[in-house]
Amino acid sequence: MILKQTLKIAAKAGVALIASVSLTWACTGIMLTGSDGSIIRARTAEWGPFDLETKINVIPRGYAYTAGEMPDGKQGASWTGRFGMVGISMLDHGAPADGINEAGLTAGLFYLPGFTEYQEYQPDLADNTIPGDLLASYVLSMFETVEEAQAGLADIRVVGVVDETLGFPFPFHMLVADRFGGRIVIEYIDGELTIFEAPLGVITNSPNYDWHMTNLNNYVNLSAIGLPSVEASGVTFAPLGAGSGMIGLPGDFTPPSRFVRAVAFSQTARDTEGGYDTVREAFRILDNFNIPADAAEGAEDDVQSEDLLYSATQVTTASDSLNLAYYYHTMYDRTVHMVDLKQIDFDGMGNEMIVFPTSGDREPTIVDMTPTN
Repeated sequence: MILKQTLKIAAKAGVALIASVSLTWACTGIMLTGSDGSIIRARTAEWGPFDLETKINVIPRGYAYTAGEMPDGKQGASWTGRFGMVGISMLDHGAPADGINEAGLTAGLFYLPGFTEYQEYQPDLADNTIPGDLLASYVLSMFETVEEAQAGLADIRVVGVVDETLGFPFPFHMLVADRFGGRIVIEYIDGELTIFEAPLGVITNSPNYDWHMTNLNNYVNLSAIGLPSVEASGVTFAPLGAGSGMIGLPGDFTPPSRFVRAVAFSQTARDTEGGYDTVREAFRILDNFNIPADAAEGAEDDVQSEDLLYSATQVTTASDSLNLAYYYHTMYDRTVHMVDLKQIDFDGMGNEMIVFPTSGDREPTIVDMTPTN
């Protein structure tokens, strides 16, 4: 395991970007803290080609997990979960790609094409191996803190297993955060587990996390405070309106630009009380990262379908690690939904997972406020 607290620039960035797949999973993640100590990890999940058919998974404590088949057909790891969890699964995987466990640990997978290189598959270690798309489920089912997760991942192998829907292994990295303030980004680089401290709590997609942190040095001029007027040759020039301190803020949909914006917006967020007030602020910030469906489509040879997508931002979530609540809204229904982990008897569920669609019948909630006589 390599612990990287210092920053480096990936020399192979250009080559990796060219080689990356063009399917677009343009996720953005941020973190906010409320005055009551609430720590909120919130994120969007974008996918342009087709409907991810997101579902809520409520998984009991003591659930029996299996990693499925490895690249050579052998069965991967099996384990019994220490903690119950709530999260969102995609493509009927039956394993959350984002969620929170009953101990307040939260984790989310983010697409990292062209840069993820999982560990080499070793057949004699198949029973201690999981595919990359089970990273979040493994961490949430087994660990209570970031420190535990960091140590525990050194004992399990993570490899690339071809996804039947896409035809290639999902290339992921992951943000993990706990209720004590710990937060890390986990990546697999050159076949090695690589862990970065993540004090800003922001994550997007390619390239690697340390490249994004280095890139922030190009934007040290950004400020929530407007620029002062300037006099030149007796002529006074002043900003034309609010927001002049953010001149130069990149506005496109690329991962580097979204990373810079996410840092700028989360670091200048209003003070919040905690709980839903902080969740509300996180959702407000993430509204700036909603991507139109057409803007997130890949090349013509990408996997496509006839699904009607109202947005490439198919679901937005927020995990409250202090109050043990999981919030979300979807492209079908912008009403905020909540699952309260404190009300769930994770020990009394047996070994059955509860699964239900995130948007129910997918009809939007519209409140008719028309006055009547």
